[in-house]
Amino acid sequence: MSLKAKLEAVIYAAEEPVTLAQLALLFTEEALSWKAEQEAAALEAAKDEAGEQQPVNAELEYPQAEAHTDGESGADGGSEAGSAEAVSESSTGEAGAEDTATAEAAEKKLARQRDREVRGILKQHLDELIASYACDDRGIEIREIAGGYRMATKPECHDVVRAFVKSLKPALKLSLPALETLAVVAYKQPVTAPEVNEIRGVDSSGVFGSLLARKLIATAGRKQVIGRPILYKTTREFLMRFGLKDVSELPSMEEFEKMAAIELDDTESGDSSSAAEVETANEVSAELSLELDNEASQEPGDEAVAMTAQNDTTSPDSVPGGTERAKD
Repeated sequence: MSLKAKLEAVIYAAEEPVTLAQLALLFTEEALSWKAEQEAAALEAAKDEAGEQQPVNAELEYPQAEAHTDGESGADGGSEAGSAEAVSESSTGEAGAEDTATAEAAEKKLARQRDREVRGILKQHLDELIASYACDDRGIEIREIAGGYRMATKPECHDVVRAFVKSLKPALKLSLPALETLAVVAYKQPVTAPEVNEIRGVDSSGVFGSLLARKLIATAGRKQVIGRPILYKTTREFLMRFGLKDVSELPSMEEFEKMAAIELDDTESGDSSSAAEVETANEVSAELSLELDNEASQEPGDEAVAMTAQNDTTSPDSVPGGTERAKD
């Protein structure tokens, strides 16, 4: 079985994306053997093209001259050998430690070089596999997802796959509030819970707990404003669930609104709640789009100052005549 076929089998059998480091651990010997075979084949092809032939009697022997030379140097051989042995013995102790350190460094360098070489060979095979899947009439492809490689259906087959999945028993899905919260976090990350609440218009504390439990979002430190609220971001599990290489592959706001409308139309059950869900999704999309447009011009800390000012102006003590109106 070829190395390319083995890579294809491992990617197909893996439940999660397979990284290049994992493949390098599995196929180090196969990759090096493949390279040796390729070099041998290239050498043979080069010899055939050049028409090289092995020379006959390439070395000329001069036995008399060699014998004469050996005879002349016989007298001096003993003294020269003795001095060479003395020098060698004196330098052995000094060079022992240096040779050990040099050997260890050379071994580590050789291991790193071999690892890079193996990864380069595997990357070449993976690129050929990806190109092969993309060019033929198959319904699946190999994609780079979340730092690894995984098989997935091609985009042109998504309609038939979606129809097949809908015919099966529906799996556990995220609720509409959870999807709205996850969308806000994905597009505005890192983002705080108060910012998400302001965009959605409702309290999302319970939804955050559900998303954290499903490992779709995670904490990302604290925002350097008054109160230091916790920041949230999406996780590698989020990329795997939605088949994304990174967050840059998220659709634009226009595409997101269209997909949300289509999904709500498909799941419409005919009751009065569907219209309310569509209206809520449109409002959240519009508010999120407005927040993304204004995010570039908004300076850090402006939101906290604005919220503090709003709280001060809406308190009863700060409104002129508030106490008199309450008494009336």
